[in-house]
Amino acid sequence: MTTMKIGFIGLGHLGTPIAENLLMQHQPVYVYNRTAAKAQPLLEKGAVICTSVKELAGLCDVVFSIVSDDAALHHITEGPDGIAAHLKAGGVHISMSTILPATSTALAALHHKHNNHYIAAPVMGRPEAARARKLNFLVSGQSDVIETIKPLLQDAGAVNTWEFGAEAGAANTAKLCSNYLILSGVAAMAEGINMAQRSGIDPHQWMQMLTQTLFNAPFYHIYSAALLKEAYLPAGFSLQMGLKDANLVMQQAQSVEAQMPLGQKLQELLQQSLAQGLGDHDVIAMALAIQKGPATLS
Repeated sequence: MTTMKIGFIGLGHLGTPIAENLLMQHQPVYVYNRTAAKAQPLLEKGAVICTSVKELAGLCDVVFSIVSDDAALHHITEGPDGIAAHLKAGGVHISMSTILPATSTALAALHHKHNNHYIAAPVMGRPEAARARKLNFLVSGQSDVIETIKPLLQDAGAVNTWEFGAEAGAANTAKLCSNYLILSGVAAMAEGINMAQRSGIDPHQWMQMLTQTLFNAPFYHIYSAALLKEAYLPAGFSLQMGLKDANLVMQQAQSVEAQMPLGQKLQELLQQSLAQGLGDHDVIAMALAIQKGPATLS
């Protein structure tokens, strides 16, 4: 692993701490970001800034990417200047983005044509989890390639790596299902807190009871605390990105004819929240739309 040249594309809220984790274990790490200024703070930590995806891919054995959506991933991977065309033979593209399974399937086939590899490795965890090295990676793809890159996932901040088989898009399906539970759980807690407050009981006391009994799990501890503190800004995971994920969930559900009536309501709530100008707030800002009452959510 120490002899592999590593590249990293996508220095957003989550990508930056993951890249910093890699820099603690590997020198240098080649980085590229569409907004070049976001790469500058990594210089003093040992990063080498590349001016294009093409340049970075041509230098590296392994390229991590974490970009905002399917279109961005297609853009950096495909075409004459993309990762697939310039990554070394036998090299590995580790895609950490939350995307449709079909996107991973298509990109895995493209990499195969160029004699390199694509591994889907969507990541579960907010920026604070990345800094604490408590990320969970959901992975799928060629098993021997996964075994090769597992140590790099640990260096990136993995506390666990969960394998979902050889089908390239399998891990992306698992990630979408997981994000759906997170988003719907946030909405349910926000509704419960709102009802508790309106009914005259202390929501802090109520949530303390729940998180010490039936709901004693990290998700409920983390998100209930944020909701009760009304920690809407700055966003660890923006509401706009939450809506993007909800849209992907519903698109995937439609493609496999899976009924998701609650998912439709969640999508509507996120759309309403975005329409209220909350897109750059944390996803827990769904609570603000909920507090305005049922008439605004119809």
